[in-house]
Amino acid sequence: MSLAPENLPATAGPTLPACLRHWADTDGDRPALTFADFATDRAGRRRTLTWKQLRERVDAVAGALPVRPGDRVAVLCPQSADYVVAFLGAITAGAIAVPLFDPGLPGHAGRLAAVLTDCSPSAVITTSAAEDAVREFLAGLPGGERVAVIAADRPSEGPARAWPAPDPVPDDVAYLQYTSGSTRSPAGVVLTHANVLANVRQAVQGLGMDPAKGTTVSWLPLFHDMGLVLGLITPLATGMRSVLMDPLAFIERPLRWLELLGDFNGSWSAAPNFAFHYAASRVREEDRAKLRLDRVAAIVNGAEPINAGVLDRFHTAFADSGYLPEKTRPAYGLAEATVFVTTGPGVPPRVTTFDRAALGTGTARQADDGLRLVACGVPVGQHVALVDPETGVALEDGSVGEIWVHGPNVGTGYWQKPLESTETFGARLTGAHDGLPDGPWLRTGDLGVRYDGEVYIAGRIKDLLIVDGRNHYPQDVEATAAAADRDIRPGSVAAFAVEGADTEAAVIVAEHRGHTALTTEDERALAVSIRRLVSDAHGLALRDVVLVPAGLVPRTSSGKIARGACRDRYLAGDYGKALVR
Repeated sequence: MSLAPENLPATAGPTLPACLRHWADTDGDRPALTFADFATDRAGRRRTLTWKQLRERVDAVAGALPVRPGDRVAVLCPQSADYVVAFLGAITAGAIAVPLFDPGLPGHAGRLAAVLTDCSPSAVITTSAAEDAVREFLAGLPGGERVAVIAADRPSEGPARAWPAPDPVPDDVAYLQYTSGSTRSPAGVVLTHANVLANVRQAVQGLGMDPAKGTTVSWLPLFHDMGLVLGLITPLATGMRSVLMDPLAFIERPLRWLELLGDFNGSWSAAPNFAFHYAASRVREEDRAKLRLDRVAAIVNGAEPINAGVLDRFHTAFADSGYLPEKTRPAYGLAEATVFVTTGPGVPPRVTTFDRAALGTGTARQADDGLRLVACGVPVGQHVALVDPETGVALEDGSVGEIWVHGPNVGTGYWQKPLESTETFGARLTGAHDGLPDGPWLRTGDLGVRYDGEVYIAGRIKDLLIVDGRNHYPQDVEATAAAADRDIRPGSVAAFAVEGADTEAAVIVAEHRGHTALTTEDERALAVSIRRLVSDAHGLALRDVVLVPAGLVPRTSSGKIARGACRDRYLAGDYGKALVR
């Protein structure tokens, strides 16, 4: 069941700049944005902007941008209030914002260069502290010296725009959300104002948010789709106060996130599965007793596979802090649909144990022992169909199929990638599909099942590695690993994910031409080199690196690497004991 888009709650305006103007004009002195700065103050010094102050700063940045409608403006700011100002300033100037990160973020230089090359920005917005590093980075890119650089905290020192910025309309492109995996083939999802604000309305309805009584609290990166929509766009559209902190501040001390949640009554947040595990394992018992998590409205769990055991541990760990299981909202979404697709109601997460063998054959059947999956709820204001990926036929409930999505929140395609856009965003159903539109449908590449009315995520058609809430394309990781040594056979490296105790982890199996001549120490040194290269290029920590003789990495009949078969061999112990852990 899904509410029609016209029955969803309204937002403050039809475009993002209109929403900002509305709150600045009607409630200008109310706090709009607070940033808790733990980098300069261990207690987290809080800097707050009212709606009026936020609009003034955004207008100043917009006026300093020498851009024309449709130009791309990349946001290369550290996480801060400046990031919010820069993102909204780019859109207010009539440009297309591209939310990214500053070059100082470890392990992401390759991806940043690839995205900037793909979107060809006319300008970049950063901060005065990061400006030198940004200019140096741009100088290493083709045409980078021609890109204008504006500091969000010093916009008056930049060039002034000589032409007025037109007011956007709902179908104008607001920003490009680059998917987080590939460094060699970046894909920017094209999202209009209408797409984004439709998704806000869907999320508000599906989650049962009361904007008049709520505050969003987030440490998620603002260049991540869930962080951007939860921490910036939803508050902007609904008038909620936004409280932000840096992701590193969470990693250093997850207690900070939970303390902020307790400081604001009716707080809303979101995090991937690993963060629930991390908080439960790292927050000391004596600190838990001081938390006020009874004030939390809900925390959305999404962006990576949800582990039922992790939820159990999180709920147990923070029960005495006032956190109830029904405050956890499992969800499913993806950047191509802005972010939000399904979520569960305000009840404890529903966990169902399915027969593994039956799931493998495409049928969901409950069992006493098997695979425990967490229900991710239902769509609101959009359609979700489970479809046979080969025939395009919609499947009955209880059958495993590819998840397809149709709704006003689905992006218009990938930036300058017409073929990929048609394949991903232009699918059409065949056969009988009563109550569902013919198309166009978004093909997610994810496998799922609708069981007792809710959607469960069963696996992935794509071979994406999803680790710590981020996606990594295996072919890119494999290419990086192959570059570690000239005797690693090109095209003979497999990267895949395995289940860890609480989250998924990445493994590489690589063929080495001279494997028989390698000593144990040689193998260890090469494995360390592969780990370092993959970490630097992708920000990905490998659980295991296994070197094998030529011919032991399985392939499909067409010669492609059979990652699933390689993973099965690894788990079966066919490659022997891992050399490095």
